[in-house]
Amino acid sequence: MTSGLFAQAGLAGLIVVTGAGAAAQQGAPTAAKSTAQQQYDAATALDAGKDATAALDAWTAFAGRYSAQSRNWAIATVRKGGALYRLGRLDEAATTIRAGLAALPAKDSTLVEDRYNAHMMLGRIATESLDYADATSEYGKAEAVAPDDVGRLSALLAGARVQTFTDPTDAQATLDRADALATKVPVTKVDQAMLAQARLRLDLNTNRFAEAIKIAPRVVSLLGGMTLDKVDLRDVAARSDAAMAALLSHNDDRAREYMAYTGAGRSAKGNFEPASLMVPPECGGDADLKPDDVAVVQFGVGDDGSTFAVEPIYSSGGGQKALAFARAVRGWVWTPESMKTLPPFFRYSVRLELRCSTSFARPSVAQDFDSAFADWLKIKGIARAGSDTGPRGGAAVLEAQRAALKTAEATGQGPAILAAIDTLRSNPVLGADERRALLTRADAIIAAQTDMPAMARLNFELPTRLTQTREFWREGRYAAAVSPLLTEKPYVDDPQARSALRLLIADSSSWKQAEPYLQQVVDDGALPARDPLKVGALIRLASIAQRRGDIAAARQTFEKTGLAASQCATLDATPKAVSIPNGDAFPQEAQRWGFEGWVRNQFDIGADGRVANTRTIVSYPPFIFSQAAEKMFGATRYQKTYRPDGGLGCGASVSGVRFRLPGRS
Repeated sequence: MTSGLFAQAGLAGLIVVTGAGAAAQQGAPTAAKSTAQQQYDAATALDAGKDATAALDAWTAFAGRYSAQSRNWAIATVRKGGALYRLGRLDEAATTIRAGLAALPAKDSTLVEDRYNAHMMLGRIATESLDYADATSEYGKAEAVAPDDVGRLSALLAGARVQTFTDPTDAQATLDRADALATKVPVTKVDQAMLAQARLRLDLNTNRFAEAIKIAPRVVSLLGGMTLDKVDLRDVAARSDAAMAALLSHNDDRAREYMAYTGAGRSAKGNFEPASLMVPPECGGDADLKPDDVAVVQFGVGDDGSTFAVEPIYSSGGGQKALAFARAVRGWVWTPESMKTLPPFFRYSVRLELRCSTSFARPSVAQDFDSAFADWLKIKGIARAGSDTGPRGGAAVLEAQRAALKTAEATGQGPAILAAIDTLRSNPVLGADERRALLTRADAIIAAQTDMPAMARLNFELPTRLTQTREFWREGRYAAAVSPLLTEKPYVDDPQARSALRLLIADSSSWKQAEPYLQQVVDDGALPARDPLKVGALIRLASIAQRRGDIAAARQTFEKTGLAASQCATLDATPKAVSIPNGDAFPQEAQRWGFEGWVRNQFDIGADGRVANTRTIVSYPPFIFSQAAEKMFGATRYQKTYRPDGGLGCGASVSGVRFRLPGRS
């Protein structure tokens, strides 16, 4: 019944079967039967094609011929859900499929394929949503109603892949049943490879590395072996799995050879850069993530910079931790501009090595501007998009944010428009030109808001000044762009605003140039003695005194903060690096194989400027540059900072390094 379609797609392919046995049979008047059948046949043909939008329209129209909950309505609704799935509208697809599935007559044997396909699609939707418990349930239901052994084998394979991260014991039993069934039905080499790969990943995630390294060559061989001809994403995944198995088995040379044949970190055109919005999960949480837990997560990056097809591949800490890492990656965002020169092949199956973050939230001076703006909006009775009302970043919400701005503009209310502008311009996937235009529009609106506090105005004023300054991060340019604000109203008259600006200017300058700005903050009588801005300035001045060798002045200045020696001021500045290792840090193995990549590291900086507790939190490609980056940051020296007990100067700092081959930018 389905063997031809399954044989064509293979177990690894997307299984959406539309059998002819479920043709429209009832509910239409006799005179209209032929028209209904033609409409059904046309929709079925569209289902087998590539135009999911046309298929959706066809099944919607067909369902409209019948009353809700009728047999034909149920068939059309399930298949309509399949079209929604192919369009990536997962929530709608799940709701639609469930509605149709509930109405399918339970004892109608002609609908077995529709029932099977419904459960398989619901399983795939749950998988893509990283709800592996629900996915396991749906694949189990699909296995139970499968129309034949090939369909049953497909459900078993899909189920085992998610059970690896929910219940490895069940995954083992599922794979045993799948292997037994595979001896009874015709399977392709690709299908055999997918079954072996599922067992390999189960072995990796249950620390059976010796078994995994034995399976890995077979998976690669079944897919064509170690060749650079006609490489597809399945080859890349298999070689990446083999590299991981070799690495965890302490066969580093073999691991790097497999990695070299994945193409990761070896694109001849463009570079895979770090995300513009990339926040690893915090240690602890519901999954009880530990600093030593490491995971590998696979995903694709779309043209709009959003992630898709996110899935855990490996975790040293078990399935729940693997899923916690994967869920964090789902919210990461790349700028579309950074993806333009990179061929799609190199961003459709990306893998990263991940660890949790031990840092805690530290408010910054810029966050004070954002908080002041949020407080002003509350006074105005304006709701603001944020963590309580949904995500503020990413391509998925971009159009909704633009629509929200149009709605706000229709009201003519300045605060509402500014709230919408702020949300939209903060989205990291927004183009630079559009962001600049938004800030210009905001400037005109702010001029009319006579009761808007100076700190709230800086939420827009500061980025406006910086967008008007080319390469403002270069030494002296930030100060040149921002310092004029110190003489302008309302900032010159507001102690917090002028002090915040002086701190920002100081942090962008050399310590000798920073000192006068910091002293002005300390001497500002309108600022309370324990104001965080003044405390931040005192800590910076204490560190400057230490650099001069005046320990007595450093101690006196620090004592004015009112902090205990073990406390860390929330607005203390991260020290600047004064000594960074040179290109010798580039791993020789990576150079030999032509790898490039990057690492985001977390580390503590002692008061003496030395680095301790260096650890990788994100690395691309996995495991290639982690040790080199940790060694590099461990040898980096930072400016000395003052602490009375000579203890930790800055904990859980984060910085990154790119590894580029000679001649590459």
